[in-house]
Amino acid sequence: MPFSPFTLAGLQLPNRLVMAPMTRSRSYLDGIPSSLTALYYAQRASAGLIITEGVQPSQAGKGYMDTPGLHTDEQVAGWREVTDAVHAAGGRIFAQIMHSGRIGHPDNTGALPVGPSAVRPAGQIFTPSGLQDHPTPRELTTAEAETTIQDFADAAARAMDAGFDGVELHGANGYLIHQFLSQNANLREDRFGGSVDNRIRFAVETARAAADRIGPSRVGIRLSPGNGAGDLVEEDRHEVYPALVSELADLDLAYLHLKVDGSDDLGLEIRKSWPNALIVNDASIGDPAARVSHSLERGADLVSLGASFLANPDLPVRLRLGAELNQADFSSAFGGDHRGYTDYPVLALHSA
Repeated sequence: MPFSPFTLAGLQLPNRLVMAPMTRSRSYLDGIPSSLTALYYAQRASAGLIITEGVQPSQAGKGYMDTPGLHTDEQVAGWREVTDAVHAAGGRIFAQIMHSGRIGHPDNTGALPVGPSAVRPAGQIFTPSGLQDHPTPRELTTAEAETTIQDFADAAARAMDAGFDGVELHGANGYLIHQFLSQNANLREDRFGGSVDNRIRFAVETARAAADRIGPSRVGIRLSPGNGAGDLVEEDRHEVYPALVSELADLDLAYLHLKVDGSDDLGLEIRKSWPNALIVNDASIGDPAARVSHSLERGADLVSLGASFLANPDLPVRLRLGAELNQADFSSAFGGDHRGYTDYPVLALHSA
């Protein structure tokens, strides 16, 4: 079953294996991806679907050093080189649109990060001068939150101009959309805060704006219920996420990309209520082959894998053959040159 085809909102996928989004921090010049980035993704074109690293929809959405954007013409041109290379290699690729929200630092962006509320997250972030504490973010005004929603939609349109097959909205892992959902990062008293209906509003309106701009069949969204990344607290996740998924289901999006912990039954509840394609990333299972089988047996349509694709450009071939997998070198995962990026060995040069 992992190697059977699947139709994702009209897009034909040759297998059920998805390359998960992974920050690589190699867009050094004004957030413009390079020819090396094009090679990196083209090498992995045998995935059923590639989802890129997080791409900021605006300068304010940037959190980390050397991450790519989709808010200038030059960035669009850089991504066009990437999508052309992936398509020439027979692949399919979605851009993950990621606003980091309160996770950031002025030394990385030139301005204070912004968030739902002026609440400083615990922890530190890499900057040009080394690790530094997260600062207290500036609270977005209601008008700025509404503008940020349009920034996502604008980036989705630019992604289409750049040749992507679609976009994934990053609503997981402690970033802006996720921050609006949480209890401790969102202390607002306007229409984006307070009640569950209000806290899910930013996510729903962002998805609706992107879907209106490029069509719902080209929009997916990633969620990670209960994931405490970015110092988020979601004790009421069993109330928040069913309500959110119900609203998102009405938009007829291409897919829901769910990052789950197998010890929490909320993932199973969401699987039952989501009507369209479901991508699952189950962090509780380490072995890639076992993770794929387990997730498909429990109702996933597609399974995303991160580090396994980082280290194995030909991962579908290796899993089909039961071959040994390269192990990821995380010392070269963020920043650097071709080493740990485009130099992992392959078993075969053909697509699975």
